[in-house]
Amino acid sequence: MSDDPYTIQPGRTREPPTTLLGRLRYLGPGIIVSGSIVGSGEILLTAGLGAAAGFTLLWFVLFSCWIKSLVQAEFARYVVTTGDTYLRTLNRMPGRTPARRHAGQWWCPKVEVSWPIWFGLLGFFPGLVTSGGIIGGAGQALGLLLDAVPAIPEVDGKVATGIAAILVMLLLWTGRYGRIEKILVVMVMSFSFTTIVCAALMQTTEFQVTADDIVAGLQFDFPLEFLFLAVGMYGATGVASSEIAGYTYWCIEKGYPSFVGGDREDPRWVARAKGWVRVVQVDVLVTLVILTFATLSFYFLGAGVLHSQGLVPERDETVAILANMYSLTLGDWSTYLFIFGAFFILFSTVLSGLGAGSRSFPDLLVTFGFFPRKNLETRLKWTRGYIIGMPILSFLLYMLLERPIAMVIVGATFGAFMLPIQAVVTLYMQRKRMDPRVRPKNWVTWCIVGVFLAMATLCAFYIYGVYLDNFG
Repeated sequence: MSDDPYTIQPGRTREPPTTLLGRLRYLGPGIIVSGSIVGSGEILLTAGLGAAAGFTLLWFVLFSCWIKSLVQAEFARYVVTTGDTYLRTLNRMPGRTPARRHAGQWWCPKVEVSWPIWFGLLGFFPGLVTSGGIIGGAGQALGLLLDAVPAIPEVDGKVATGIAAILVMLLLWTGRYGRIEKILVVMVMSFSFTTIVCAALMQTTEFQVTADDIVAGLQFDFPLEFLFLAVGMYGATGVASSEIAGYTYWCIEKGYPSFVGGDREDPRWVARAKGWVRVVQVDVLVTLVILTFATLSFYFLGAGVLHSQGLVPERDETVAILANMYSLTLGDWSTYLFIFGAFFILFSTVLSGLGAGSRSFPDLLVTFGFFPRKNLETRLKWTRGYIIGMPILSFLLYMLLERPIAMVIVGATFGAFMLPIQAVVTLYMQRKRMDPRVRPKNWVTWCIVGVFLAMATLCAFYIYGVYLDNFG
């Protein structure tokens, strides 16, 4: 057995399922990613964009949902067939620069790190700010829930956020992959289903969506006054760059690369690789369907209910204002139904995001040569340190800023700039390092090229908008 838990484990090959039902039984990583996505992006940014812009940017919401899943699936194809983690993949790109001498010993060669990792490091602080915004939103919801219980004294929102941070630490400290997966399945499915039902019932009220609203939302109009919120929503809605990264670690923990096996001379290797890649593709597709329905439901509720009432969620009243999407649609009784669901879905976002980070952060330290990859004891210590430290830092940042939506936009915007880089890495790895027998078809490759061009164009448009806003 290999010393590295995040690589291919010898002796664990398994024949892939050949039916759709069989593939569905092996799903899981996508649900964990859904737990990270159906939350901050949908509740805070998608609903917030609908509240601010109405139906004008419906086309852009659909674009945000669909454009990134292909990169997610094809990046995962490389990981499943090679056993490389996300950071090992990035570090195989050309353009490596010296980082530090291994373990500080002058006689050892310098550790070299590829340029995508350096760029990704720039996103650490924006990502931390986003984590603070999400945990702050969960704290706001928890505070409102506790206030509804007569036997419990009034709880300040900041105190409730601290409680949420402690709960995250406890669950991640004690939970393994299977436990996290089960928790997130319940959280994601329950609130997503409730929101979809709420959006459907909105059609029986004065806030119903008309055909004219849909047509207006598909006109490809892009008012620049919504640029920052829209790009933030794009970076957080659907599969964001951080979820693409985290997905590789969940795939490895699920066992897909080990099921394929590392012996490419094995006569069954190609069949196993293609079979398990199909499982990943089904996993990604199921995730995309869930995300699309959930995202559109939040956007319709934000545009149909909040925008028509002139309600824009902000600061420490963010969750309370968003609750109007339920209460004005279903009645006052549903306010706490929304708050209850909002807490669990935002909490699941924190749990999934920090859970993935606790896997990738030690891998980053290994990449920079701070300790050997086979030193599992040190890796475990850093994993646990991350689980304790990040919720505390996130909580402190929220205490300082107290603006959940603005905080989420910070990291989501950086993530939007990381997405075209991930598309480039995917193209390079498939062409240069993937076994030709399991590469995607040419039309898939050209689709990834198209996705890259669309992502890069949006980033350039954002930079142009920032220029106009400051110097135009």
